[in-house]
Amino acid sequence: MTLPHTMRAVEITEPGGPEVLRPVTLPVPVPGHGQIVIRVAFAGVNRPDALQRAGAYAPPANASPLPGLEVSGHVAAVGPGVARWQVGDAVCALTPGGGYAEHVATNAAHALPIPAGLGLREAACLPETCFTVWSNMVLRGGLTGGERFLVHGGSSGIGTTAIQIARALGARVFATAGSDEKCAACIGLGAERAINYRTEDFVSILKAEGGANLILDMVGGAYLPRNVKALADDGRLVQIAFLQGPKVELNFAEVMMRRLSITGSTLRPQSDLAKARYAEQLEAKVWPMVTSGALRVVIDSEYPLDEAAAAHARMESSGHIGKIVLRVG
Repeated sequence: MTLPHTMRAVEITEPGGPEVLRPVTLPVPVPGHGQIVIRVAFAGVNRPDALQRAGAYAPPANASPLPGLEVSGHVAAVGPGVARWQVGDAVCALTPGGGYAEHVATNAAHALPIPAGLGLREAACLPETCFTVWSNMVLRGGLTGGERFLVHGGSSGIGTTAIQIARALGARVFATAGSDEKCAACIGLGAERAINYRTEDFVSILKAEGGANLILDMVGGAYLPRNVKALADDGRLVQIAFLQGPKVELNFAEVMMRRLSITGSTLRPQSDLAKARYAEQLEAKVWPMVTSGALRVVIDSEYPLDEAAAAHARMESSGHIGKIVLRVG
């Protein structure tokens, strides 16, 4: 297969709202050592894309300046040093950027086979979310069966994935969401209790259950001290985003007295080796959950590539349940 010279893509013209996303024609990337180029079928839309668009989340050095951190499609070209993949293979992959395009280059070790029984549309929703949830909830947070687990934003792409993986691991799952409809969706995915944060207090509910052993939070801000209160003794808080900001006053005496652990991470700046190790774990531990039906992809909506601005507006409205995807190929 010969790569074309140009491709359709969506670029960020300047920092701003969804309207700064613009369709363009760009050169097709060429794979470097250890890389593959994927002919993109679908691309997932994620909060980091919106942060990058707003000028708050710069791509790593040498990464594509285009948004888009996860795709599905077929291998279109293979770079030197790549043994696993061949042209024509169906894959989904974590990308360092560039997913909003007809072709994207990524590290070959960050690509995964499409789970059996899954289509390309659903597979595009897996990489960014599964890499984030598994690395933070399981590897960093240490979640095990029987523990009480709380995820905030339970109806988001991260939340719907975390609920299902935690349930598959045997944890007792609690989730917060902003409407009764979203809470019902969380229950349907396996949450024991879904808490409408507009009308209920997650701190008192978790404390009545003995406290959360692990909390996965993307809200930050005023949630930080509340999370500390909601934790059980020896509990762990893993922070993966700050929708309400990263700065807050926090009394660490309670952290010390109750032996709490506070940690967190972002995925994109981590090394290629770290991401490759996550990919190995996903294929061994999470892909069987997908194949068995224990983990299913929840898709809110689909937009054509040229309407990426509308997809971002949908995501930032916070009205969605599950993932938003772009149809590319």
